[in-house]
Amino acid sequence: MPRIAGVNIPDQKPILIALTYIYGIGLPLSRRLLLESKIELKKRAKDLSQEEVNRLKEIVEKKHKVEGELRREIIVNIRRLKEIGSWRGLRHIKGLPVRGQRTKTNTRTVRGNVRKTVGSGRKPPSEPT
Repeated sequence: MPRIAGVNIPDQKPILIALTYIYGIGLPLSRRLLLESKIELKKRAKDLSQEEVNRLKEIVEKKHKVEGELRREIIVNIRRLKEIGSWRGLRHIKGLPVRGQRTKTNTRTVRGNVRKTVGSGRKPPSEPT
């Protein structure tokens, strides 16, 4: 099981998909990384040679922010928005949608207003005692 950026990559999946298990790497970036490191896209993760894994590891670690470093940066950015009191920061503080989504009908779970669906209105008959 190859280990890249502190994440165990699944063996049975094609390396194109397996790289997306790393936080901060999606399909487009995964494709770009594989083309840059000259690795076949359809190749399974278990079939990679040690040299190919090392090339991939080097490119990912040197050129891209992934995993802990990326998570830390996002947390710092959100903290900054909260401290300066921007609109987005206030939305983060209140736990509401930040990017302009409507809240009248959607985002019940975000607002903490989870309602059960209403049944037919007819109650079951009471059991005799």
